[in-house]
Amino acid sequence: MAASPAGDSEADGDSGPAGVPGWLRLLVTAAGQMVVPARLRPPVAGGRAAAVLILFGPGAAGPDLLLIQRSAELRDHPGQPAFPGGSIDAADGGPVEAALREAAEETGVDPAGVEVLGVMPELYIDRSGFRVTPVIGWWRDPSPVAPGDAAEIAAVHRVPVAELASPANRVMIRYPNGQGGPAFRVSGLLVWGFTAMVLDRLLALGGWERPWDSGLLTDLTAEEWPAGWPRPGS
Repeated sequence: MAASPAGDSEADGDSGPAGVPGWLRLLVTAAGQMVVPARLRPPVAGGRAAAVLILFGPGAAGPDLLLIQRSAELRDHPGQPAFPGGSIDAADGGPVEAALREAAEETGVDPAGVEVLGVMPELYIDRSGFRVTPVIGWWRDPSPVAPGDAAEIAAVHRVPVAELASPANRVMIRYPNGQGGPAFRVSGLLVWGFTAMVLDRLLALGGWERPWDSGLLTDLTAEEWPAGWPRPGS
Protein backbone atom coordinates (compact mmCIF):
# COMPACT_ATOMS: atom_id res chain seq x y z
CA MET A 1 0.00 0.00 0.00
CA ALA A 2 1.35 3.44 -0.90
CA ALA A 3 1.81 6.15 1.69
CA SER A 4 -1.16 8.46 2.12
CA PRO A 5 -1.01 11.58 -0.06
CA ALA A 6 -2.59 13.48 2.83
CA GLY A 7 0.23 12.54 5.18
CA ASP A 8 3.26 14.59 6.12
CA SER A 9 6.50 14.64 4.14
CA GLU A 10 8.25 12.17 6.42
CA ALA A 11 5.41 9.64 6.13
CA ASP A 12 5.47 9.99 2.34
CA GLY A 13 9.19 9.31 2.09
CA ASP A 14 11.91 11.39 0.47
CA SER A 15 10.98 13.33 -2.61
CA GLY A 16 12.62 12.41 -5.87
CA PRO A 17 13.72 14.63 -8.74
CA ALA A 18 11.86 17.95 -8.94
CA GLY A 19 10.42 17.28 -5.49
CA VAL A 20 8.09 14.50 -6.71
CA PRO A 21 6.60 12.77 -3.61
CA GLY A 22 7.28 9.08 -3.13
CA TRP A 23 3.58 8.21 -3.04
CA LEU A 24 3.09 9.80 -6.46
CA ARG A 25 5.99 7.90 -8.02
CA LEU A 26 4.41 4.67 -6.75
CA LEU A 27 1.01 5.67 -8.12
CA VAL A 28 2.40 6.46 -11.56
CA THR A 29 3.96 3.00 -11.76
CA ALA A 30 0.72 1.30 -10.71
CA ALA A 31 -1.44 3.45 -12.99
CA GLY A 32 0.76 2.75 -16.00
CA GLN A 33 0.17 -0.98 -15.51
CA MET A 34 -3.54 -0.69 -14.71
CA VAL A 35 -5.92 -3.29 -16.11
CA VAL A 36 -8.54 -1.23 -17.94
CA PRO A 37 -12.11 -1.90 -16.68
CA ALA A 38 -14.48 -3.25 -19.33
CA ARG A 39 -16.61 -0.10 -19.46
CA LEU A 40 -13.53 2.04 -20.18
CA ARG A 41 -11.90 -0.32 -22.68
CA PRO A 42 -11.44 1.19 -26.17
CA PRO A 43 -12.88 -0.59 -29.21
CA VAL A 44 -10.53 -2.27 -31.66
CA ALA A 45 -10.96 0.60 -34.11
CA GLY A 46 -12.58 4.02 -34.27
CA GLY A 47 -12.85 6.93 -31.88
CA ARG A 48 -11.15 10.32 -31.57
CA ALA A 49 -7.73 10.59 -29.94
CA ALA A 50 -7.64 12.81 -26.87
CA ALA A 51 -5.58 13.41 -23.73
CA VAL A 52 -6.24 14.74 -20.24
CA LEU A 53 -3.84 16.05 -17.59
CA ILE A 54 -4.13 14.50 -14.13
CA LEU A 55 -2.18 17.15 -12.26
CA PHE A 56 -1.31 16.64 -8.60
CA GLY A 57 -0.03 19.67 -6.70
CA PRO A 58 1.02 20.77 -3.21
CA GLY A 59 -2.17 22.28 -1.82
CA ALA A 60 -2.82 24.14 1.41
CA ALA A 61 -4.73 21.11 2.78
CA GLY A 62 -2.34 18.48 1.44
CA PRO A 63 -1.93 17.29 -2.14
CA ASP A 64 -4.69 18.28 -4.53
CA LEU A 65 -5.89 17.66 -8.07
CA LEU A 66 -6.71 20.21 -10.73
CA LEU A 67 -10.24 19.95 -12.14
CA ILE A 68 -12.25 22.12 -14.48
CA GLN A 69 -16.00 22.55 -14.74
CA ARG A 70 -17.09 22.57 -18.36
CA SER A 71 -19.55 25.15 -19.67
CA ALA A 72 -23.18 24.06 -19.78
CA GLU A 73 -23.28 25.25 -23.40
CA LEU A 74 -20.75 22.73 -24.74
CA ARG A 75 -21.79 19.87 -27.02
CA ASP A 76 -19.63 17.22 -25.32
CA HIS A 77 -20.16 16.62 -21.58
CA PRO A 78 -21.80 20.00 -20.83
CA GLY A 79 -21.50 21.25 -17.26
CA GLN A 80 -19.40 18.33 -16.04
CA PRO A 81 -16.33 18.58 -13.81
CA ALA A 82 -13.38 17.02 -15.62
CA PHE A 83 -9.63 16.86 -15.95
CA PRO A 84 -8.21 19.53 -18.27
CA GLY A 85 -7.77 18.11 -21.74
CA GLY A 86 -9.12 17.65 -25.22
CA SER A 87 -8.43 16.35 -28.71
CA ILE A 88 -4.89 15.56 -29.80
CA ASP A 89 -4.02 17.82 -32.74
CA ALA A 90 -1.59 16.83 -35.47
CA ALA A 91 0.78 19.59 -34.33
CA ASP A 92 0.89 18.31 -30.75
CA GLY A 93 3.19 15.38 -31.34
CA GLY A 94 1.36 13.12 -28.90
CA PRO A 95 -0.78 12.94 -25.75
CA VAL A 96 1.71 14.61 -23.39
CA GLU A 97 1.98 17.73 -25.53
CA ALA A 98 -1.79 17.79 -26.08
CA ALA A 99 -2.57 17.47 -22.36
CA LEU A 100 -0.18 20.30 -21.44
CA ARG A 101 -1.45 22.54 -24.24
CA GLU A 102 -5.09 22.00 -23.32
CA ALA A 103 -4.41 22.57 -19.61
CA ALA A 104 -2.65 25.84 -20.41
CA GLU A 105 -5.51 26.99 -22.64
CA GLU A 106 -8.28 25.95 -20.26
CA THR A 107 -6.80 26.91 -16.88
CA GLY A 108 -3.70 29.03 -17.42
CA VAL A 109 -1.35 26.35 -16.04
CA ASP A 110 2.24 27.10 -17.02
CA PRO A 111 3.60 23.88 -18.58
CA ALA A 112 7.10 24.85 -17.47
CA GLY A 113 6.01 24.26 -13.88
CA VAL A 114 4.69 20.74 -14.55
CA GLU A 115 6.79 17.59 -14.23
CA VAL A 116 5.25 14.91 -16.46
CA LEU A 117 5.70 11.52 -14.79
CA GLY A 118 3.93 9.03 -17.03
CA VAL A 119 0.78 8.04 -18.86
CA MET A 120 -2.03 5.60 -18.15
CA PRO A 121 -3.39 3.08 -20.67
CA GLU A 122 -5.77 4.50 -23.26
CA LEU A 123 -9.36 4.73 -21.99
CA TYR A 124 -12.64 5.17 -23.86
CA ILE A 125 -15.62 7.48 -23.34
CA ASP A 126 -18.51 5.73 -25.04
CA ARG A 127 -20.89 8.73 -25.08
CA SER A 128 -18.52 11.02 -27.00
CA GLY A 129 -16.29 8.45 -28.71
CA PHE A 130 -13.02 9.80 -27.33
CA ARG A 131 -10.01 7.51 -26.90
CA VAL A 132 -8.34 9.25 -23.95
CA THR A 133 -4.74 8.97 -22.76
CA PRO A 134 -4.46 10.27 -19.17
CA VAL A 135 -1.13 12.03 -18.51
CA ILE A 136 -0.04 12.19 -14.86
CA GLY A 137 2.02 15.15 -13.66
CA TRP A 138 3.36 16.85 -10.54
CA TRP A 139 2.83 20.61 -10.24
CA ARG A 140 6.30 21.45 -8.95
CA ASP A 141 5.80 25.20 -9.46
CA PRO A 142 2.07 26.04 -9.18
CA SER A 143 0.86 29.04 -11.15
CA PRO A 144 -2.40 30.97 -10.76
CA VAL A 145 -5.32 29.32 -12.55
CA ALA A 146 -8.60 30.64 -13.93
CA PRO A 147 -10.98 29.75 -16.78
CA GLY A 148 -9.25 30.46 -20.08
CA ASP A 149 -12.41 30.81 -22.18
CA ALA A 150 -15.70 31.35 -20.36
CA ALA A 151 -17.54 29.87 -23.34
CA GLU A 152 -15.83 26.54 -22.65
CA ILE A 153 -14.79 26.56 -18.97
CA ALA A 154 -17.13 27.68 -16.19
CA ALA A 155 -14.67 27.26 -13.29
CA VAL A 156 -11.31 25.84 -12.22
CA HIS A 157 -10.85 23.96 -8.93
CA ARG A 158 -8.00 22.48 -6.90
CA VAL A 159 -9.63 19.60 -5.01
CA PRO A 160 -7.77 18.06 -2.03
CA VAL A 161 -7.04 14.36 -2.50
CA ALA A 162 -8.07 13.78 1.13
CA GLU A 163 -11.57 15.06 0.29
CA LEU A 164 -11.82 12.67 -2.64
CA ALA A 165 -10.76 9.76 -0.42
CA SER A 166 -13.21 10.62 2.37
CA PRO A 167 -16.11 8.11 2.53
CA ALA A 168 -18.43 11.00 3.40
CA ASN A 169 -17.89 12.43 -0.09
CA ARG A 170 -18.28 9.20 -2.07
CA VAL A 171 -21.50 7.86 -3.56
CA MET A 172 -22.77 5.52 -6.26
CA ILE A 173 -25.19 7.36 -8.51
CA ARG A 174 -27.65 6.26 -11.17
CA TYR A 175 -26.52 7.92 -14.40
CA PRO A 176 -29.11 9.39 -16.79
CA ASN A 177 -28.70 6.36 -19.06
CA GLY A 178 -29.72 4.07 -16.19
CA GLN A 179 -26.25 2.72 -15.41
CA GLY A 180 -24.67 3.16 -12.00
CA GLY A 181 -21.21 4.49 -11.32
CA PRO A 182 -18.99 6.14 -8.71
CA ALA A 183 -19.26 9.84 -7.97
CA PHE A 184 -17.76 12.40 -5.59
CA ARG A 185 -19.49 15.34 -3.94
CA VAL A 186 -16.53 17.65 -3.25
CA SER A 187 -15.83 21.38 -3.29
CA GLY A 188 -19.43 22.12 -4.28
CA LEU A 189 -19.15 19.81 -7.30
CA LEU A 190 -20.64 16.50 -8.32
CA VAL A 191 -17.81 14.66 -10.06
CA TRP A 192 -19.17 11.71 -12.01
CA GLY A 193 -18.87 9.87 -15.32
CA PHE A 194 -15.46 9.24 -16.88
CA THR A 195 -13.61 11.53 -14.45
CA ALA A 196 -15.09 9.82 -11.40
CA MET A 197 -14.28 6.37 -12.80
CA VAL A 198 -10.64 7.36 -13.25
CA LEU A 199 -10.47 8.91 -9.78
CA ASP A 200 -12.03 5.76 -8.31
CA ARG A 201 -9.27 3.65 -9.92
CA LEU A 202 -6.51 6.03 -8.83
CA LEU A 203 -7.63 5.94 -5.19
CA ALA A 204 -7.63 2.15 -5.29
CA LEU A 205 -4.26 1.92 -7.07
CA GLY A 206 -2.70 4.37 -4.61
CA GLY A 207 -3.95 2.38 -1.63
CA TRP A 208 -5.89 5.42 -0.39
CA GLU A 209 -9.42 4.03 -0.74
CA ARG A 210 -11.30 3.85 2.56
CA PRO A 211 -14.40 1.71 3.18
CA TRP A 212 -17.54 3.36 1.79
CA ASP A 213 -21.03 2.18 0.80
CA SER A 214 -20.52 1.33 -2.87
CA GLY A 215 -23.63 -0.87 -2.89
CA LEU A 216 -26.14 1.94 -2.35
CA LEU A 217 -27.28 3.45 -5.66
CA THR A 218 -28.71 6.97 -5.40
CA ASP A 219 -30.41 9.24 -7.95
CA LEU A 220 -29.15 12.61 -9.06
CA THR A 221 -30.86 15.60 -7.50
CA ALA A 222 -32.66 18.09 -9.73
CA GLU A 223 -29.77 20.53 -9.29
CA GLU A 224 -27.20 17.87 -10.23
CA TRP A 225 -28.96 16.71 -13.39
CA PRO A 226 -26.54 17.16 -16.32
CA ALA A 227 -27.21 19.84 -18.89
CA GLY A 228 -28.30 18.40 -22.20
CA TRP A 229 -29.67 15.11 -20.79
CA PRO A 230 -33.41 14.44 -21.06
CA ARG A 231 -35.29 14.76 -17.79
CA PRO A 232 -37.14 11.73 -16.42
CA GLY A 233 -40.67 11.63 -17.83
CA SER A 234 -39.87 14.13 -20.58
